[in-house]
Amino acid sequence: MKRLRGLLLTAATFAGGTAGAQAGPCTAQIAEVDRYIERFALNPTAGPTAPQSIGAQLHHQPTPSSVASALSAARANSATALDRARKADAEGNEAACMRAVEEAKELYGLE
Repeated sequence: MKRLRGLLLTAATFAGGTAGAQAGPCTAQIAEVDRYIERFALNPTAGPTAPQSIGAQLHHQPTPSSVASALSAARANSATALDRARKADAEGNEAACMRAVEEAKELYGLE
């Protein structure tokens, strides 16, 4: 867990440090999500979410492994969305960048 936090902080710092060098059409929005991720790394009860599973709809209690799996998948999905946003931002594709930022925000419950 400490390793993941360190990785998230390093990634957020790197992304924040390069944002001013080449500002794309949605660099500010990406930086906003990065700042939230930095705060998330310090608070283990916050973070990305995933859709409710069928088991949850059937009132089954989650197992520790299913919770860990869901959290891992949500983190991977949000990281992928931010990677797409950064790529689109670097390419100057505002529409694709904003879609990816909105997806990341949704996964982190920012909207």
